[in-house]
Amino acid sequence: MNRKKMINKHLITCSVIVVLAVIFKLNICSTIIAKSRPKTATFTTKFISDNNVTAAGYSFANESIPTSEAVYRKMQYSLKKHNYRTIHSHILQIKAERLFPIIEPILKAYGIPEDFKYLPLVESGLKEGTSSKGASGLWQFMPGTARTYGLKVGHGIDERLNIRKATIAACRYIKELHGEFKSWTLAAAAYNNGSIKLAKAINSQSEDNYFRMKLNRETGNYVYNLIAMKAIIANPKQYGYNNYYSYLQPKNFIAYN
Repeated sequence: MNRKKMINKHLITCSVIVVLAVIFKLNICSTIIAKSRPKTATFTTKFISDNNVTAAGYSFANESIPTSEAVYRKMQYSLKKHNYRTIHSHILQIKAERLFPIIEPILKAYGIPEDFKYLPLVESGLKEGTSSKGASGLWQFMPGTARTYGLKVGHGIDERLNIRKATIAACRYIKELHGEFKSWTLAAAAYNNGSIKLAKAINSQSEDNYFRMKLNRETGNYVYNLIAMKAIIANPKQYGYNNYYSYLQPKNFIAYN
């Protein structure tokens, strides 16, 4: 009887040991699997991160900017190039306040996105002189292009210097470019580089996304410069325009301090 009890006790002990061994082995396997499983990457958008602004905050004519390292670098370069410490362009802000109320209604009447009002700031710095290439006025029209879109140039008359008439001509030109390229960013690029050159670049590269195209230096930075100007005019303090207006005090000037 004692012998039988001892055998049963031994069997129970062995069973417990086996169960514990199995549990221990399962725990080890699950730990190894958990360790070998790759961690899920947390996606963070690296775009204008210095100013805590997401990519969604930067666009041109409601066309969003893609988030990529190359785009990020170009955008940062344009923002730096146009901040107060680089060009001290507070005069542009004053001129913009005077001229935007004239430009904006015309853009709206022609169905052109309001963001195109920044084009004269990038094209000419809101100057009205003539460039070395012969372009003149806020919208920097060449004589031939100006005549094509209804402006009188020659014989002592230059309507490229007339803000309203030149803006109407620019709207007609921009609308035609948008009709050709079906994109406002490409229309802006074509305004800078010419529609023929841009069309050739699109065909040769089989690419019609401005931000992925390889263009000449000026045109390749053009839309970035427009977006940078838009950001700086809208948020001057963020880009160094803080206490630089106190000595100017022009009439009807909106202080940002």
